[in-house]
Amino acid sequence: MQKIYDIIETVARDLYWKALKDIPADVRAGLQNGLAAEQAGGNATAEQVMFTILENIDTAGRNDTLVCQDTGLPIYKVLVGTQAGIDIPELKARLRRACERATAEYPLRSNTVHPLTRKHTGTNTGQGIPIIKLDFAPGSDCIEIIMAPKGSGSENMSFLKMLNPSEGRKGIRKFVLHCIFESGAKPCPPMIVGIGLGGTSDIAMQLAKEASTFRKIGSSNADPDAAALERELLEYINQTGIGPQGLGGSTTAMAVNIEWAHTHISHNPVAVNIQCWRGERASAIISAGGEVTYDNGAL
Repeated sequence: MQKIYDIIETVARDLYWKALKDIPADVRAGLQNGLAAEQAGGNATAEQVMFTILENIDTAGRNDTLVCQDTGLPIYKVLVGTQAGIDIPELKARLRRACERATAEYPLRSNTVHPLTRKHTGTNTGQGIPIIKLDFAPGSDCIEIIMAPKGSGSENMSFLKMLNPSEGRKGIRKFVLHCIFESGAKPCPPMIVGIGLGGTSDIAMQLAKEASTFRKIGSSNADPDAAALERELLEYINQTGIGPQGLGGSTTAMAVNIEWAHTHISHNPVAVNIQCWRGERASAIISAGGEVTYDNGAL
């Protein structure tokens, strides 16, 4: 089993680098669509911003370098097969070690500090970091890892409100649009807007993070009511005129993704978490035999 943990550690390290260098295919397509929209709308400034963003991605690829200097806080979403025989504490230890190695060996800028003293760890790890989201796949013997480094500019634009159920869809729309106007250019638009509906306050925030960070651009919620609200909010947000990098235009958001849970009869939690235009994530699947398949369609 030692070998599989060594592989997990190396793959998790490499995914940190890959996420920072190779923007997923769906995000690239969303940015291209944004460029086409600004060209069609005749906004020369917005068109130039979108062109520069895409050129930045191409330049990073040609030079094998980071797309942005913000290396984020590391988030790992891990789907463990129930037949994989993995020790979860050891898995978590290896993911932590992977972040330390990624930071030291590249080297990467480290961002993790104590919330009170602001003392720097220097490793991109610390108390509660990396953030590890675990789930299990019945009957599988594989391990699936998605890595997403969450930058501060977009993460700072996170919001939660406990709505009264009587406020309904109108209250949700009003709150989300208030969050977008308050965010303005800070999360580096065009953005991916993640919305968590229902559950409890903490669950709503988790759902919003899932929606902004791991959902693909162009996907729709399986629930028809949620999917309709996604489309409606995307249209409203792109009518705000905030535009790419807050300089005006019709591409303020590339996607609005909603995740939801059933909730209590007497409240309706709504959370918003925003992802910047980079939408960075990278994924890999490790087979029971230790073979690794990388995929920056990011699953």
